[in-house]
Amino acid sequence: MIRRLLTATVLTLATFNANAQLGKTDDVKKSLESENKDTVAWLKGGQINIGFNEGFLHNWAAGGELASISLNGLFNGYVTRLYHRQVWSNNLDLNYGLMYAYSNNMVARKTDDRIDFTSKYGVRIDTTKNFYLTALFNFKSQFTKGYDYSVKGWDTLPPTSKFLSPAYFTLALGVEYRKGSDLSLFLSPVAARLTVADVAFTSRAAAGAYGVDSGKTTRMELGAYFTGRYMVSLSKNITYKTRLDLYSNYLAKDTKNAAGVVVKKDNPGNIDILWDNLLLVKISKLMNVTVGLTMIYDNDFPYSDTYVDKATGATVKKDEPGQSIGWIQMKQIFTLGFSYKF
Repeated sequence: MIRRLLTATVLTLATFNANAQLGKTDDVKKSLESENKDTVAWLKGGQINIGFNEGFLHNWAAGGELASISLNGLFNGYVTRLYHRQVWSNNLDLNYGLMYAYSNNMVARKTDDRIDFTSKYGVRIDTTKNFYLTALFNFKSQFTKGYDYSVKGWDTLPPTSKFLSPAYFTLALGVEYRKGSDLSLFLSPVAARLTVADVAFTSRAAAGAYGVDSGKTTRMELGAYFTGRYMVSLSKNITYKTRLDLYSNYLAKDTKNAAGVVVKKDNPGNIDILWDNLLLVKISKLMNVTVGLTMIYDNDFPYSDTYVDKATGATVKKDEPGQSIGWIQMKQIFTLGFSYKF
C-alpha cells in the first residue's frame, strides 16, 4: 500500500514538473517573439491556408458563370536561430491561385503567384539592446507562366512572365532594429539588386521588360534599401501582418532615343515600393479567413490601358476594372478555407 502511494506521488510530481516545464518552454518562446535575449534557441512557425470555391448554374434566371472552380494556397513560414548576440532569421512567403471557368473552356487562369524569400544574419551591437549590424539577402519570383487576360487573344501571345523571368536578387548591408520576431526595421545605404528576365520570351520584348533593356537578360542596380516587418495579435483569434519595402536606385537616369528625346524619366527619387498586408481570422482549429492586400509601385513597370490587336493592328482599349489606379500594381485576396498553423 505504501509502495503504491509513493509510486502515485512520484508520478504526480513528475507529471506536474513536465507540465510546468512545458509551460515554461512556451513562455520562453513567447517572450523571445517580442524581446531580444542572450540565449541559444531555434524559433520556427508558420501557417498554411488553402481555399476552394465551386459553383454550378443551370437555367438560372439571374444568369452567371455556368460552372467555375477556384483554388488558392498561401504559405507563410519562418525559422530563426538565436545564438547569444547573433541572429539568423529566414522568412518564406508562397502564394498560388488558379481559376477554371466554363466560359473559358475550363482552361486554368492564374489568379496569384509569388515566391518571396528573405534571409538575414545580424550581430547585436554591444552598446545597444535592439540594434544589429545585419547582412540581408532577398529573392523574388513566381512559379509558372503568366498572361494578360485583359488582352483579346491572350492565349496566342507570349506570356508576360515565367519562372525566374523576372527574378529579383537583393544583397544588402546595414543596420536592423529588431524586437524579437514581431518587429524588424532594416535600413541599408548600400544594396545591390539584380533583375533577371528573359525579355525575348515575353510579350513585352519590344519595349524591354521589368527594367531589362531589349536584347539583354539582366540589369544591375545599386542603391538604398529599407524593409520593415511587423506582426501583432489584435485578439486571441486575429493576427495582422504587414511589410513595407522601399528601394532607391542611385544609378537611375533618364532614357533617351537616338534623337536625344527623353522617352522614359527615371531618377533615384522614383522609389520602388512594395506594401504587403495580411489579416488572419481564426474561426476554428482548422478553419480561418484570410484577407490580403498587396500594392507595388515600380517605375520600370508602366501601365497602359490600351493594346494593339494582333489580327487587325488596331489600338484597342483594355476591358478591365481598376484602370484608374494607373501604374500602381494591386492584388487583393479573400479566402475562407482550411488552415494549419505550426
